[in-house]
Amino acid sequence: ELLEAASKGGGENAILRHTQRNKKLFVRERLKLLLDDESFLELSPLAGLDLPYGDVPAAGCLTGIGKICGVWCVFMANDATVKGGTIYPIGVKKQLRAQEIALQNRLCSVYLVDSGGAFLPLQSELFPDKLHGGRVFYNEAIMSAMRIPQVAVVCGSCVAGGAYVPTMAEETVIIDKIGTLFLAGPPLVKAATGEDVSPEDLGGAKLHSEVSGCSDHFASSEEEAYECIRNVISTLNCHPLPEEALEPDSPLYSPHELLGLAPRDYRCTLPVKLV
Repeated sequence: ELLEAASKGGGENAILRHTQRNKKLFVRERLKLLLDDESFLELSPLAGLDLPYGDVPAAGCLTGIGKICGVWCVFMANDATVKGGTIYPIGVKKQLRAQEIALQNRLCSVYLVDSGGAFLPLQSELFPDKLHGGRVFYNEAIMSAMRIPQVAVVCGSCVAGGAYVPTMAEETVIIDKIGTLFLAGPPLVKAATGEDVSPEDLGGAKLHSEVSGCSDHFASSEEEAYECIRNVISTLNCHPLPEEALEPDSPLYSPHELLGLAPRDYRCTLPVKLV
């Protein structure tokens, strides 16, 4: 039940607003277009429900490992149906864990960014320690220095910390009319300077592709963006790992018999050697 709830993101209304009004793909649909197949190892699949704040899952992001063009990659994908993809404390833990795996195994990192940055009502739990929010950007710099590839897709409104992540990646794709990058959006510009500016003029795909240089590739649609990322990864100096030729030995007994080892009483211990 928890897995099913986590897979629905911010709920049906939020998904409808995301897909129909904003004309964007749901985060799991994006992964289907990006990965070689629909199977991937999701890191902490229940983490979205570990610390519920209000009536929404707490993570707002998916992290996992999957194959892209035969190359094992770590991915971090924001779920914008959960509070605009803003990052909660548990979401920071998921991102840092994914980056640690990428560092240890020198795996290419893929960021699907659709995030309003930190969830500010909980900023006191996001930034005060070295293993909190800012560590994500530090890790990006370290991986870049180690020549571990990092690529990103700007597939939504990316504000504040959400704008740092794709800008620090080696190669970035931005989607026209959907992706935007800025440290503060039009409402804050209006409050600070009195100027009315549209999201496109402030940080749209054409601006960052033609003027600022924050983006390397301009995509007219989400499908084109993920195809572009697949092409980028296929041309990196990362060779697909060979598949294991040998089949693993079968277990001595059926895994279904494991439940039969569970003690009937909490005062008894589980026979670990039998497991």
